[in-house]
Amino acid sequence: MYSNYITLEIIYKIENINEVAQQLIANVTTKTLLFYGNMGVGKTTLIKAIVKLLGSDDDVSSPTFSIVNEYEAYNTLIYHFDLYRIKDVEELYNVGIEDYLFSDNWSIIEWPEKIENIVSTDYDRIELELNSDNSRTLKLKPKNEFNLKNMQSGNQ
Repeated sequence: MYSNYITLEIIYKIENINEVAQQLIANVTTKTLLFYGNMGVGKTTLIKAIVKLLGSDDDVSSPTFSIVNEYEAYNTLIYHFDLYRIKDVEELYNVGIEDYLFSDNWSIIEWPEKIENIVSTDYDRIELELNSDNSRTLKLKPKNEFNLKNMQSGNQ
C-alpha cells in the first residue's frame, strides 16, 4: 500500500514541463514510476520530458498497442508501459513484466491500476490532475514508509 504522504506537489503549465520533469526526477526514491491520471491529463507528455532528461534521444510515444517501449539512455534503459488496453494480468506475464520490474533499469508505467497487486517492488506514485485553468497538479507519493523514512533522513 502506498503512503498518503505527499513528498512533492507542483502546479504547472505544459510549457514548464521540462522543469517539472527535473523536479520530479530529483525527488523520486526509486526507478519505478507509476503514473495515475485521467485520459488527456498529460502523462505521456511528462514521460517524454523525463525520458529526454534521463539522456535518451529516442522518439517517445505511448505504447498503447505494444504495451511496452524501450528507450536507451545514459548507462541505462527506460521501459515505458501503457496498460490502458490490458484486459488481465496474464497479458503482462506473457510479455515478461517481472523481468522489466526487477531489472536495474527505469520502469515508467501509465495506467498502473491494472497491476498494483503484482508491483511488489518499491515505486513512486505520481498523480496528475487537470485543473480548471488548464494547469496541472502533480503529486508525488512514495509507496511505503521505508521510502518515506529514507527520504526524511536524506538517504535516497
